[in-house]
Amino acid sequence: MSAESHPTLPPVRLHSDAELARDALGAPLFARAVRLARWAGPGTRVGVGGELAAEQLPDAAAHLGLDAGDEEAPGQASQAWRVAVDTGLVDVTEPEEDTDGDAEGAPGAGEEPYGTAAPGEDLALVTGGTPGDVLDLWRAALEAVLADAAVPDLEDLVDALDAGGEIDFDRLDWNPGREADVLDEVLANLYLLTVSGTGGVDRPIPLPVLAASLVAPETMGEPSDAVLEQVSDAMMRLDDQFRQLEPIGLVEFRPVDEELMAQADEDGPRAGREDDDADVSRYGMVRLTPLGLYGIRARMLEAGVDAPAVGELAGKGADALLDAVASYPEHAAQAEIEQWLAGRDLLAAVAELLAAARGDDEGGPLRRLRCQQALALAGPEAEPAVRSVLHEAELGGLARVWLAEYGVADVPPPAPEMVFWLTVDTIAAQLAADGETEELPLLMETLTAHHAGFFDQVWRVEHPSTAQVLEAMGRLHPDRKTAKEARKAAFKARSRRP
Repeated sequence: MSAESHPTLPPVRLHSDAELARDALGAPLFARAVRLARWAGPGTRVGVGGELAAEQLPDAAAHLGLDAGDEEAPGQASQAWRVAVDTGLVDVTEPEEDTDGDAEGAPGAGEEPYGTAAPGEDLALVTGGTPGDVLDLWRAALEAVLADAAVPDLEDLVDALDAGGEIDFDRLDWNPGREADVLDEVLANLYLLTVSGTGGVDRPIPLPVLAASLVAPETMGEPSDAVLEQVSDAMMRLDDQFRQLEPIGLVEFRPVDEELMAQADEDGPRAGREDDDADVSRYGMVRLTPLGLYGIRARMLEAGVDAPAVGELAGKGADALLDAVASYPEHAAQAEIEQWLAGRDLLAAVAELLAAARGDDEGGPLRRLRCQQALALAGPEAEPAVRSVLHEAELGGLARVWLAEYGVADVPPPAPEMVFWLTVDTIAAQLAADGETEELPLLMETLTAHHAGFFDQVWRVEHPSTAQVLEAMGRLHPDRKTAKEARKAAFKARSRRP
């Protein structure tokens, strides 16, 4: 996962370590690995790579409660065993080659040598360790599964066999590092799509969206048949990979409808496109679980990606809080502020927030916007601290708005200069937070409607964003005459600055 690809991400809401550990223990593949680790003993046979001997797979599958008639049961038991070995839940002693067949543990002449297995030391952490210990084991299991998911599927491997029965890697066109990087990019994109919504896991992502993120540039218009075919191929690869990743608890996955893909094979890459809006779920849907969010974020942090989590700022000062949440989506900023306020003395916390909101730097307007958001969460008990800044040029207007919302009496009216300054500050904050949105022209109209001669005065406001705000009003104000006045005022504001 590249820090360059995703340098800073929106914050994510994570479940507690205890909840995540319970989810990890309940993940089917991890639970099976734990059960096989407890089952391992003196009679367990392993091969030269630590894999469970073929003749032991039926017993292992039976121990896991898998259907003896299910042809996939041995493979599922083998996968669970590999995870147990890779995570340290099982310790294996691999066989030593002995051509005479008389070494200790050797089965005899003409037979394959075998090693032994026993429960590993880390198995005790499953019940006797901390939630963090369990999550560390689960993350090791996740890495093993991700490595398997990056391997080509069986059909591709069979197709790449040469005449001697060996895999022709040139023909396979498989680069392990490249495949791992592509899967990392898929998971990073899935994480970004998830946290950019609400910071949680309340919506599945259509598989075509993920596939297109790997193949088609964001600026592409109508895709060509060649691009659609690449997207289709990527979808089928992702379909196979997410089937492998679901049992470890990383994702919830609805596979691609096999009938739909059969139709695509018959009719070409544009087959079914007229039905996309009707039932996009037929193309596959994937959702990161809470455990999956935790796991992918942990991997991104290790890769040097800034992947914040809600609550991380609770122990820091108000200046760090407002600087950080300035770039957060509104829902995430509110969640972070709520956790920051919890457990603090309210009046002291509000005073600290107001102090941190001061400043004529470029980030000041957005800090004050988030401070307003925090004050709304603080409630009427914050009145004494808010009253204390009524006289200040930067915070006085903000304070008056807050006090008026709570119906507080005896609030002195603001001077005209303060009204103009607050108007500029408010629009500058909205521009910094969301850019030129559809709602911004209405805000501009509302803020200027009740001030006769607004543009004759506002260009003189000593605010670092005055000219920028007036230029934006000249572009966006819904009234053409007013927009022209804004452009003239912007020119004056630019002219008066050295």
